[in-house]
Amino acid sequence: MFARIRKYLIAGLLLWAPILATLWVIKFFVELLDGSLKLLPASLRPEAVFGMHIPGFGVVVCLIVLFFTGMFVTNFFGRQFVKFWDKLIARIPLVRSIYIGVKQIMETLFQSSNKSFREVLLVEYPRKGMWSIAFQTGKACIEVNDETGEEMLSIFVPTTPNPTSGFLIFVPAKEIRKLNITVDAALKLVISLGVVQPGMSEEQAEALVGKAAKIEKK
Repeated sequence: MFARIRKYLIAGLLLWAPILATLWVIKFFVELLDGSLKLLPASLRPEAVFGMHIPGFGVVVCLIVLFFTGMFVTNFFGRQFVKFWDKLIARIPLVRSIYIGVKQIMETLFQSSNKSFREVLLVEYPRKGMWSIAFQTGKACIEVNDETGEEMLSIFVPTTPNPTSGFLIFVPAKEIRKLNITVDAALKLVISLGVVQPGMSEEQAEALVGKAAKIEKK
């Protein structure tokens, strides 16, 4: 009887946990963007214009602002303004470190020409004979290459089951192995502790999870 109750509880958890986590993340970002509307004058806020609070209105405003900002900075005058702004920020000691760092990260993540987090790698880590799933984040800086005497790559090795934390390591380019799987598949592999394999259907994954639960009961 207790085994059946436990089985049903686990099945319910497997259904509700990802749903609630997704809803929580969406709610967090919607509330964050809605809160940014407080920067507007009181007369321009949704409460004053429409006579009521509209959940998610901040998201719409943010998308509109991003769209028109993108249109501006991709033309000649916009590019000149960005150059002027970058030079201005570069003169402010503390601010420039934060601004330039964030800008470089965003450019690295969203440039279509780079391969950051677009290739899944296999690296021999943390010691010889042990292999870890990893993602290439870029090429190592000149100082690292000069010190090691060979071409090095910066590699991110995620932790499991939380892939948002991990380790930055530098590995010789000749020692990495590229895996023919997608980033999504690799992340599922990490999050599931290796249970959900690349190419596995959701039904197969659920069956394996259920089987693991039965083995644990024994």
